Amino acid sequence: MNNRDFFIRVVGWGLVIVCCTLVWLLMRSPWGRVLKGIREDENAVRSLGKNVYAYKMQALVIGGILGALAGMIFTLPRGAVQPANYGTELTFFLYTCLLLGGLGTVLGPVVGAMIFWVVLSLTQGILYGLIESGAVTWLNTVQAGQLRYILVGVALMLLMIFRPQGVFGNKKELAFA
Repeated sequence: MNNRDFFIRVVGWGLVIVCCTLVWLLMRSPWGRVLKGIREDENAVRSLGKNVYAYKMQALVIGGILGALAGMIFTLPRGAVQPANYGTELTFFLYTCLLLGGLGTVLGPVVGAMIFWVVLSLTQGILYGLIESGAVTWLNTVQAGQLRYILVGVALMLLMIFRPQGVFGNKKELAFA
């Protein structure tokens, strides 16, 4: 790892810490409690005199800012933006990380991304190792990459069946909806 990669990792993790702290503080403020109320029952919050549309727009803008920061960090190692990097595969990965960590949590998506990366790397390493050692002869490396995505999809389905709230999610919040 060279100095540029180290710099990108330090800036990236620093940004994750700052953004998680900011979101944690926002969600514990009166503004965050109104957003949680909107999530639970939009009409009840509207009946209390809150402008639901304005709160949703504010949350959308904050989410867009966080997404833009993440996109900048995602692009830094590549040095250029290429449309091929932002396909359905990336959307699937990000959604899987979010579901794995737990919806409605601050650290859930961060830990979900770590778990997802470990599982993806581990399955790739194990499958490629089995193919190179000759233990698996009915599969080549291209098929192993596809099998890895199938395994991740099956794991995601099992997660949704047995633990729909994710690793850090609160089951009581899901029960209300």
